[in-house]
Amino acid sequence: MRQEGRSIKDIARSLKVSRSSVSVWCRDIILSEEQIVKLQGEGLLKNMHGRLKGARINKEKKEKNIKSAEKEAEALIGDLSRRDVLMLVVGLFWGEGSKTGSRFIFVNSDPRMVLMVRNFLIGILGVDKDDIRATIQINQVHESRILEITEFWADLLSIKPEHFNKPYFIKVKPKKEYSNYDTYKGILRLRVLRSSTIQYKMLGLIKSVCRGKGILPRLHSKKI
Repeated sequence: MRQEGRSIKDIARSLKVSRSSVSVWCRDIILSEEQIVKLQGEGLLKNMHGRLKGARINKEKKEKNIKSAEKEAEALIGDLSRRDVLMLVVGLFWGEGSKTGSRFIFVNSDPRMVLMVRNFLIGILGVDKDDIRATIQINQVHESRILEITEFWADLLSIKPEHFNKPYFIKVKPKKEYSNYDTYKGILRLRVLRSSTIQYKMLGLIKSVCRGKGILPRLHSKKI
């Protein structure tokens, strides 16, 4: 069997003995180069099939876990109340909004996040949508796509094209090519006209969160 070019593992399986026994029995048998190449090829093929099977199993497991987590999250979140949205946007502004100056400015690249802030401004703070202005910040390698990108943001946020300021193009050329070149929409800078009152209100909300009963007061008490 070994002289026919069969592998140690294959022979052991056929004879129902250990591979170590077969290895001892066949140690004096010299295979031809052709047989060695064939065995190596079969080994690589089996390894490839094994890796593909393992990758498929891991992918299916990951997808199952993601769906389970999403289902659990949906049940946990439920419907958002007006206060839920208020607290959520206060947190977003605290992290991504401008805390200096006297104008409301929010900057982010996530369309869902920007849309939530836009809806908050109109639906909860009563901002007129015509008072909202937008500026796209993106690398100059996307300059040929700027019309498409502007249309995307304008449709998503229901902002008139004339309410977009001149795009800000980053002049530094990327050091590598990104796979999302055709889908990247840049960073959007959302601004509200005559928004000093809104800005002060957002800053006041952040202060109120800090003074509220919860983890922050306990952290402050430990002088962190």
